Amino acid sequence: MTEFSTGGGMDVYLASECRELDRIAIEEEGIEGFELMRRAGQAAFNELARRWPDAGSVSVVCGKGNNAGDGYVIAGLARESGFDVQLLQLDVGVLSGDAALAVEFAARRGVTAQPGDGELRGDVIVDALLGTGLSGELREPYRSAVQRINAVGCGVLAVDIPTGVLADTGMVLDPAVRADVTVSFIGRKVGLHTGPGLDCCGEVVHDTLGVSDAVFDALPGCPLLRWSGDLLPVRPINAYKQGVGHLVIAGGDYAMSGAVLLAGEAALRAGVGLVSILTHQEHAAGIVSRRPELMVRNASDEQVVRGLLGAASAVVLGPGLGRSSWAGALYRRVVAANKPTLIDADGLRIAVEDGRPVLDEVLITPHAGEAGALLGCGNAEINEDRLDSARRLGERVGGVAVLKGAGSVIADAQNVVGIVAHGNPGMASAGMGDVLSGIAGGFLAQGLSLKAAAVAGATLHSAAGDAAARCVGQRSLLASDVTDAMIELLKGSG
Repeated sequence: MTEFSTGGGMDVYLASECRELDRIAIEEEGIEGFELMRRAGQAAFNELARRWPDAGSVSVVCGKGNNAGDGYVIAGLARESGFDVQLLQLDVGVLSGDAALAVEFAARRGVTAQPGDGELRGDVIVDALLGTGLSGELREPYRSAVQRINAVGCGVLAVDIPTGVLADTGMVLDPAVRADVTVSFIGRKVGLHTGPGLDCCGEVVHDTLGVSDAVFDALPGCPLLRWSGDLLPVRPINAYKQGVGHLVIAGGDYAMSGAVLLAGEAALRAGVGLVSILTHQEHAAGIVSRRPELMVRNASDEQVVRGLLGAASAVVLGPGLGRSSWAGALYRRVVAANKPTLIDADGLRIAVEDGRPVLDEVLITPHAGEAGALLGCGNAEINEDRLDSARRLGERVGGVAVLKGAGSVIADAQNVVGIVAHGNPGMASAGMGDVLSGIAGGFLAQGLSLKAAAVAGATLHSAAGDAAARCVGQRSLLASDVTDAMIELLKGSG
């Protein structure tokens, strides 16, 4: 699980692991618990003041436990800085330990709590209700408090994680606080980096609170994967095209030739030496006129297919494949060749009908709908625990899975490899999956392992998506823009 870990607080953790990180910092690093709480409150207040510089008042809504303690510190700091402070607490009288010290901290600055059902009057609302302590349904009085926070219509800052978002999965309860910004501390929470909860978090700001790297080294988590040219091997000075991989892309039924074209262009940009497209012969002129570096071969010619698959370093199976008898026959010929294979899109749909693809090396890149079909469940169940769903997908095909979506998850049958750190909503656009298939397939053809190709492919794809969106905007983002944006990111990668 730590093969691609970057350390230094860049991994993500379950709630229980975050509590263990806190314990290590307190007991082994010698940082007092209230000192960590004070630092957390300061970090959150600093973000509040930076984000809403014209705000003159703040309403801090607290529940119980250390999340409430953070809220009391924020309230005290806000009063100290001249804010009109309203502090509301649910479950009055339950605070103890470090949180009780936070009550004293606020009281010394003239802030005391009022009953939690008061009308919210601040220019900014601070959600310090439950944090990572929520594991089941949201009960009263918290349910009503969340509804009131969402109804106010002003800025909302969530402390550690929005109330109603589950820290271990990113699953969203009904209701859940919809924050403009979430300030999270020490360990990065899984639920802030993948799953539906990302819609509730707003901008995520993370602060390690000055905890040393040794704390994180003592408890590695799930890697948060970022693009780096170091993920790719250096190309030898005497490289030649046949020596740096021959990728075959199989697909492109009638009216869907654009899918294989996008995948082929992306694979070429990813550095593979040769790309051949197995598709209908009628598509050859259109594809080659757009990208003459691509070779197009007739997928209906058995001899051509046999020879091309025999020469392939790896295969991408599925872009624009369709579900016709032609598509089914091509799918089965590719699987029978037993080359390192990436299966996506229509290839995954045929896999559901045919059963598990028997391949020594297979990488799949499903979205939630395709994943649900493979695992026999619905989209919602896939997103309830995306880490476990990705692992089950790896087990289902006996290879590696990239579960696409907000916070794409990469896993094999045994472990979660990591969560992709990049990506944006503009990538919900036609052809994006084909570009990912081409990139990752291109890396597979260049000799990267399944996991390495998945990590390099998914991180480059999403980082290029972010770079392209900065140029054209999310709403105008096209799949081909992502391929173009790869050029700058790949400079210097060997």
